[in-house]
Amino acid sequence: MVDRKEGRIVAAKSTDIRPKITLACEQCKHRNYITKKNRRNDPDRLELKKFCPNCGTHRAHRESR
Repeated sequence: MVDRKEGRIVAAKSTDIRPKITLACEQCKHRNYITKKNRRNDPDRLELKKFCPNCGTHRAHRESR
């Protein structure tokens, strides 16, 4: 893919090293957070403990598709 302004080659989104992912609460399944992850360092699904505003507590949030 070529950038029209600069005339340089740009990587396609599907081969992006840091894609955008959404994190969903394990308990209520609400998608509360959007973040980026490095595919090379974290090839598996990402799991973080974040605050869920729907549940009102800190819960595990997993990467959803």
